[in-house]
Amino acid sequence: MAKLKVAVLISGRGSNMGSLARATMDPDFPAEIVLVLSNRPHSPGLELAQEHGIDIRVIDHKEFADREAHEAAMTQALEEAGTELVCLAGYMRILEEGFVNEWRGRLINIHPSLLPSFRGVDTHERALERGVRVHGCSVHFVTAELDAGPIIAQAAVPVAPDDTPETLSERVLEAEHNLYPHALALIASGKIRWSGDSAVADSDVTEHDVAVFPNPL
Repeated sequence: MAKLKVAVLISGRGSNMGSLARATMDPDFPAEIVLVLSNRPHSPGLELAQEHGIDIRVIDHKEFADREAHEAAMTQALEEAGTELVCLAGYMRILEEGFVNEWRGRLINIHPSLLPSFRGVDTHERALERGVRVHGCSVHFVTAELDAGPIIAQAAVPVAPDDTPETLSERVLEAEHNLYPHALALIASGKIRWSGDSAVADSDVTEHDVAVFPNPL
């Protein structure tokens, strides 16, 4: 069976991209990364991608007159690489509706909260301010509304009484590194798919496939 061809968009260190790259090194993993693309020429994640033997492209947003032109160039690069699915992994620009619609159903993201709670930024600070006992991360299909697309899978982590945004972030990031490859495998194997603006799961997908519950502190 042919592997799903994946491109990863990054802006910074690319730690989630690294977790995806390590997963795809397994010959039995149902996807392969054909391109890592960054909007920043000095993203540390570019070097990490090269260490894994992955092709890289830089399409610097500062060299374009507007977002539409920049994202049109990204789409061209993605299509040239044969991309079938785009994974956002620390890509730090809000995508225009045109790009999102171009890749609708083929564009996923990982977000550091249990959506629909804490959409947007500063998720760990806001979670602590609200006094939640469980926090986590979500992989979801991307739609034009920020962090509102259909959820593919989630992982929960406990919140400690003495947590700071930094310690909670570390715990959530560890969960992200496990969840993102798992969610990608669900899509690449056809167990979860985009259909009618929803994330539809096959009948053999269980709650353990899409929800990872917290380990005790």
